[in-house]
Amino acid sequence: MYFRLFDCWRMSAALLVMTYHYLFWAPVGGVEAADFMRRLLPLLDMFFMISGFVITERYATRIASPGDFARFLRRRVARLYPLHFVTTMFFAAVAVFAWAIGAHHYPYAEELAALPYHLAAIHALGVTNTLNLNYVTWSVSAEFFSYAMFPLIVITLRARGMMGLALLILAYLVGLEIASAADVFPSGHWTNADTLGAYRAFADFMIGGLIAQIVSRRLIDIRSHGPGLCLLGLALAAMLLQAPWFVPFALIALSLTATALAETARPESTAALHPLMRVTSASFGVYIWHPIMEFLFFTVLWSRYLVHVDGVNFYVFALLPMLSTIAVAMLSQRFVEPGLGRLIKGRGERSKAVSPAGASA
Repeated sequence: MYFRLFDCWRMSAALLVMTYHYLFWAPVGGVEAADFMRRLLPLLDMFFMISGFVITERYATRIASPGDFARFLRRRVARLYPLHFVTTMFFAAVAVFAWAIGAHHYPYAEELAALPYHLAAIHALGVTNTLNLNYVTWSVSAEFFSYAMFPLIVITLRARGMMGLALLILAYLVGLEIASAADVFPSGHWTNADTLGAYRAFADFMIGGLIAQIVSRRLIDIRSHGPGLCLLGLALAAMLLQAPWFVPFALIALSLTATALAETARPESTAALHPLMRVTSASFGVYIWHPIMEFLFFTVLWSRYLVHVDGVNFYVFALLPMLSTIAVAMLSQRFVEPGLGRLIKGRGERSKAVSPAGASA
């Protein structure tokens, strides 16, 4: 089943992340606005919860052997790695160019030192202390870690059921809190982690898996989208009011649960959103491509040529990289990622363009 509302929410979150990063280039007040938007950081956790939900919903009963798991991993790598590789090599090329011309203001040494970790997609496991090179793809590394750990969810569900998974999540969260108290995470708390973001992401991923079980068993009969949307609104309010982390996290999880219950009960209820799916399904691409657009339009074009030109309004100009990012993401999803994905999958398997982390896997 295709969860249209989830795709819309993920695209909205990707656009907010892009706006957040672009605001740092804005005139006076831009940094303050970006700092305020940072309160919406838990929306990234919503990405991982949705991923865990869809992957568990689709694959929990289909992985019964090491061969099944290997095929699952190959398909997921084929979905996410191509775009990660292409964009990483772009920034590697920029670093090489900066080194070649002796651009001492550009941290090319640190960027190139991080390249092996990015290519191996392990840069969210704590191998570096700061984000380098292709900084947003820490989330791709975190996704791969969650996929690698997915058998733990499958085994727990088969051995101990939904309650066993709930207890596993609780124990894992306690462990993350203990690690945070011990200053393990450079950001201070696990909910802000990026260089160690894999461990944060797996917590969200397991929560998504638990939601999938609740929805599949229909422990609650919700058929209206009203509860899910209200809960999402409360989650956003909790973020903006800077409530303790567990408040927006719980509200996001409840919102996803209510929304999935409503959409599985009445799939036709979101049919009106179908025309938007061609755009919203490219949310992963928007998230991954936007740093390149930021480099081209802001680092190069804006800061070098336009910032001092009279009559050029920053916020009007910013629409250009935003629209370009969406267009490039849609073209990439159709023409670039499927072909590279087929190379990873191998012969006999077709590549299918889907939304980030598998809204339809």
